[in-house]
Amino acid sequence: MDVLDSVEKSFSASYAEAREKFLGACDAQGVTARPYDNPLPGPGGEALAADVAWFGPEDARGVFMMVSATHGVEGFCGSACQLDWLTGGGPARLPADSAVLLVHAINPHGFAWLRRVTEEGCDLNRNYVDFAAPLPENPGHDELVHCFVPDSLDPQTLARTEGDIQAYRMAHGEEAFQTARKAGQYKHAHSVFFGGFAPTWSRRTLERITVEHALPDRALTCIVDYHTGLGPFGYGEPICGHAPGSSGLERVNEMYGQSVGVPELGTSASIPLHGTSREMWDRVLKERYTYVALEYGTYSPNAGLRALRADHWLHRRGEVDWAEQATKTIKAGIRRQFYPDTPDWKEMVLSRSRQVQRQTLQGLERLL
Repeated sequence: MDVLDSVEKSFSASYAEAREKFLGACDAQGVTARPYDNPLPGPGGEALAADVAWFGPEDARGVFMMVSATHGVEGFCGSACQLDWLTGGGPARLPADSAVLLVHAINPHGFAWLRRVTEEGCDLNRNYVDFAAPLPENPGHDELVHCFVPDSLDPQTLARTEGDIQAYRMAHGEEAFQTARKAGQYKHAHSVFFGGFAPTWSRRTLERITVEHALPDRALTCIVDYHTGLGPFGYGEPICGHAPGSSGLERVNEMYGQSVGVPELGTSASIPLHGTSREMWDRVLKERYTYVALEYGTYSPNAGLRALRADHWLHRRGEVDWAEQATKTIKAGIRRQFYPDTPDWKEMVLSRSRQVQRQTLQGLERLL
């Protein structure tokens, strides 16, 4: 399918529409997606689920796994890329001894409620720590938590928080500020980038999907996890989920080339993070996997800070009234930050996704 035609057909205006399109596309391929039902409803009372579909031989030695909506509201992008693959002839072009596993909306609650976090208020990609061990500390976040989620969004309060942030930046540097803000924190449940006090439903569900589809027994699993919000507008960076010096990093570089970013080497739009899914993949898949977060840029980090601050403030107040003007404004802001919904951005997203999907399947074929 022409990429511009797919732009018109693959993107959705809501979680419910994205789910309907995904399930319909699977049915058209003769595949019934399996729902992993989330215990809570969407804002309109709709049922929520992570839907999973398998394409290819059941005993395939190699698996290409695509994951959407790890960060909820970012699911507009990932869902469209999965649908583009489904409706663009992807299932008919699988290499020998390979399969594709589509995980649609692993964080359906965040997708439906236009939140980056799960129903537990957690950043899923900070939630994969070992909760039986001492949790990572983030003293910078402790110091600035009142800035990340203030008690009020009135101009005076916001001016004070911006002043405190600027003072911290001047005293400690930009890298320290970004670590304080985004690296992950495990104390402040109401705040941004909270990794949780226990495994979330989404984490447990992804662990279950991994085991039930026998990924630990495969020769190689290649994971692409779709994200938005970091980097230049529309550019898709394959952020490597492997540590420097690992065989996984070597395979990722071989598959995707010079555009790969490695946070630990300072070559990525992302900083090093606590509690990413790498901790699970390392534990469960050992050396038999590759992982990249395909991260598409949207708007500035400061715009992202404002959008997340407002959304966390809104939900901290209690039950959200979707008819309230403040809710509509805040939700429109976070949706725009993580889903620009412009024709040029969507064309860039699908074009890059097609390239990465092709590179992944070709790499999987070479490496088996």
